[in-house]
Amino acid sequence: MFLKLTILPGDGIGPEVTDEAVRVLEVIAETFGHQLGLGRKNIGGAALVSGNDPLPADTLQACLSSGAVLLGAVGGPAFDEYPRHLRPEAGLLRLRKELGAFANLRPAVCFPALQESSPLRPDVAKGTDILIVRELLGGLYFGEPRSIQGSDGSRLATNTMTYGEAEIARIARMGFDLARTRRRKLVSVDKANVLE
Repeated sequence: MFLKLTILPGDGIGPEVTDEAVRVLEVIAETFGHQLGLGRKNIGGAALVSGNDPLPADTLQACLSSGAVLLGAVGGPAFDEYPRHLRPEAGLLRLRKELGAFANLRPAVCFPALQESSPLRPDVAKGTDILIVRELLGGLYFGEPRSIQGSDGSRLATNTMTYGEAEIARIARMGFDLARTRRRKLVSVDKANVLE
């Protein structure tokens, strides 16, 4: 099998983490007779420093033409004063939207060998095996209108949370499909007590 992979090292510890992930992928590819076509592009703060855009057009095109994208961390304190549209996170949000990456899968597993190292009591951590499915393209990430008005000490911020039925259905479907492959249990968590 051949996999074209775009590596986006990003900022902070991102390059270090993605370098190690690539090493693992290379060992797996060699072990199982696969081939990797690796390309590296800038995103986030690294892209801002090199070209004043947190998601350059060539980075986006490389991602869209790849079979997979390996993304490191983006952002850092050095970029806190940038305008919102030029912050590293703006590049990440644009990338998610362009790729249609609507689901974030976050597994939490406590392996027996690590049970004593957990910040939770061993009897609580034992057997932990959950998968959190989080929606990435709706809600506060992309809701409009959004603004900050007023002067220091009396500012007013507005963020609008919007979700369409299709967004809710696809993330729910993802959760149900994944639950079928696990213990067949699904729990939905939302802020229904404060939202429409």
